[in-house]
This record gives sequence, structure tokens and C-alpha cells, in this order.
Amino acid sequence: MAAEDLVERRSIDVVPDDERHGTAFSQFTLWLGANLQITAVVTGALAVVFGGDVVWSVVGLLLGNLLGGAVMALHSAQGPKLGLPQMIQSRAQFGVRGAVVPLLLVILMYVGFFASGSVLAGQATARLTHTDDTTGIIAFALITAVAAAVGYRVIHVLGRVASVVCALAFVYLGIRLLDRVDLSALLGDAHFDLPMFLLAVSLSASWQLAFGPYVADYSRYLPRTTSGRATFWWTLSGSAVGSQWSMTFGVLVAASSGEAFLADQVGYVVGLGGTGLIASFLYFSIALGKLTINVLNTYGGFMSTVTGISGFRGQKALSQRGRAAYIALIMVAGTAVALLGKDSFLTSFKDFLLFLLTFFTPWSAINLVDYYLISRERYDIPALFDPRGRYGAWRWDALLVYGVGVLAQLPFLVTHFYTGPLAAPLGGADISWIVGLAVPAALYWLLARRDTSHIPEETRYTLASGPAH
Repeated sequence: MAAEDLVERRSIDVVPDDERHGTAFSQFTLWLGANLQITAVVTGALAVVFGGDVVWSVVGLLLGNLLGGAVMALHSAQGPKLGLPQMIQSRAQFGVRGAVVPLLLVILMYVGFFASGSVLAGQATARLTHTDDTTGIIAFALITAVAAAVGYRVIHVLGRVASVVCALAFVYLGIRLLDRVDLSALLGDAHFDLPMFLLAVSLSASWQLAFGPYVADYSRYLPRTTSGRATFWWTLSGSAVGSQWSMTFGVLVAASSGEAFLADQVGYVVGLGGTGLIASFLYFSIALGKLTINVLNTYGGFMSTVTGISGFRGQKALSQRGRAAYIALIMVAGTAVALLGKDSFLTSFKDFLLFLLTFFTPWSAINLVDYYLISRERYDIPALFDPRGRYGAWRWDALLVYGVGVLAQLPFLVTHFYTGPLAAPLGGADISWIVGLAVPAALYWLLARRDTSHIPEETRYTLASGPAH
């Protein structure tokens, strides 16, 4: 493949048929590699750190990964059909300019995940290169930005490599961990606690749901004939298997290590494996796993920023220089947050995950109800770029439902800085994400089905009238 073919030319514009390639299986390797990584380990560990036992933490994490993973995989299945980035498609629900409201929060998410990933990857990079954490964070951020600038093809290559390398690392680490711990004692100390169980479900569900705003970005180059069902199942299986594998490892590490893991997550995990070349391989695996997901976050942040701005500027394409500038902006912001927050990582990350969930579950609910139940997969793609077209500049009904969906969760929310009044009667359990899916889904369905005049008879890919092609 020539170098010019490796560098992506598309941004938020629709991918034409002659540039489509790959199979649905590519979604499995990408999402497996993206989830076999240290931040997922920390996410699983949080279920124990905050009071859960091993058995019910693992069960809760599995339930959350399956439920949240199914939602994100439904978004993934939209990619081959439309050939568009995920958040551009949101204009059909919120309006060409109204989509900027959830987009602002999506961009915040990318910066936050870039930062949290850079903290742990920076530690691994620093130990691998014998520098300090700050230097490691900055070096890792620069590598991430370069990979994101190249684009779609290199992202999938990273996913394939990481799925193999990180799987080998986790198999080895799992064997070493099981040699150290009394597994029967950990499994025998099961005591069901509803709030802790729901915390585990919420942690993993939020992990999966946070992929929703960009998951179709990485399936949009698949041929339009690709089965939506195949895309769904390969995405779900890759993401759920990878995340559950990492999170279960995190549960066992946190339950058996006490303060040692909390003091140095990366150092402790690598210490399980040994020293010398093995330690170097494990540090490399941690950095590679984080590189895969942080490239997704940087690329997604760039896409979302362009989507938001283009709604007002009418922009459909982007130069390589403009692409580099947007990516650099995301990198600088994420690195700054990483350097500021690297000393209070665990508590901040748990609150960040649950807080983000408050804003993304209503968006997911509205997007999926509209795509599958109201529009039935039929969109006028040129109109998504025209604020005077059939979707308009602002769709106030969807924005109202989105706002109600966010507010409906607040009484049930449990974070370090805010706890809703209805959390205490539930024993401190956080069920806000369930409310955030159910309430806006029902409201949007009731409102949107009253007027379907803006829905084309079949998906339109060009400005020309007549059948889609």
C-alpha cells in the first residue's frame, strides 16, 4: 500500500462506495485491542476498591458490559449503512446546528479519556524509557497525535496488533496472578450488596456507553452491503470480551493486593510479571493498549470538533493542515489535564466515568430510537449538511427530551461531589444510567412519531432525486 493511501483523506463527509473496504470482523479486533488495557483494569478494580466483593463485582461488571456493549454495538451497526461519523448522524435528531449541544459534552469526554489514559500510559512509557512520568505523558501524547493524524487505516492496524500483543500479556499476567492469590478464599467471601453491585454495573456500562458517540467512526468504511447484524455482534463480542477480561483481572488484583495496587497501578501490574525483558514487554503492552484507545479518543475528538464547527460554517471537508491543527488541539488539552490530575487519578476517574454517563445515555437513547424505530434506517444524508434542509438547524423537541433525560438522572446519581436525594432510599445505589436510557427513549418515541414528514422513503446519499444508490 502506498503511503498516500495510508493517510486518510476523509473527515466528516460520507465515504463513497469505491473507498469502502474490510469486513465486520475488523470490529472485533479493534474493540478487543482497545479494551485489553490498563484503564479497563483500573475500572474493574474500582468495584472492589469502593467496597464490593470479588464474585458480585465480576457479575455486575459482566452485566454492565453486556448491556452497555449492546447499546454501543447498535451504534456501530449504523456505520456501514450510512458511511458517516457517528455524531454527524446526530444532526437528524437534533438539527444541523442543534447537534452541537451533545457534541460539546462529547468533546469533553474525549479530552477526559485522553487525559486519564495518558496518566497510566505515561507511567508505562516513563519506565520503559527510564524517564519521569511527566516526560512519559508528553512523549505518549505526541505519538498518539501522529497516529490519529494518519487516520482510519492505522487505527485498525493498531487494533489488530494490540489484540494479539495485549492478549498474550494478559494471559501471562493472569497465570502469574493466580499463582499468588488464594482464589478459593476470594470466591468464598461472596456477600451481595445491592449498592456495590449496581456500582459495578454502572462502572462497566458507563465504560461501554462512552464509546457510543464514536463507535460508528470505525465501521463507516465497511462496504454498504456489510450485514448490520454481523457488525453488531463482532463489535459487541470484541468490546465485551476485552473489557470483561481486563476488568476481572482488575477485580482480582485489587482484592488481593490491598494498598500496593492503589499506590502504583502500572508498577504493581508489571511487578506481577517479573523483571528484565518480561517487564519491558509488559510496559510496552500497557503503552500499546493505551495507544490504541487514546488514538480513538484523539480521532473522535477531532471528528466531533469538526462536526460542531461545520454545522455553523457549512464545511464538509478538511485539509491535512486543518486536520493536524484540530488533533493538536485535542492533544494539548488532554495532556494538560493529565499533568494536572495525575496525582489524584483513582477517585477522579470513577467520578468522571459516572458523571459522563449522565450526559451520554440520553443521547444514545434518542439516537437509537430515531434510527431504528422512527426513521427505520432511512436518512437524507445531503440534508445533514444543510441547516435549511429537512432536518433544520435546531430540532427543539429532541433537545428538550435530551435536557429532560439529563435532569431525570440527577436524583439517582451518586458521585464523590454530588449525590441525588433518591440514592439514599436505594441504599446508595446508582441507577441513574437506567433512568437516562428509559426516560428519553420513551419521551422521544412519543414525540417523534407524531410527525415523520422529514423522513425520506429510503436513504439518500446524493443531492440528486430518485432512488438511493
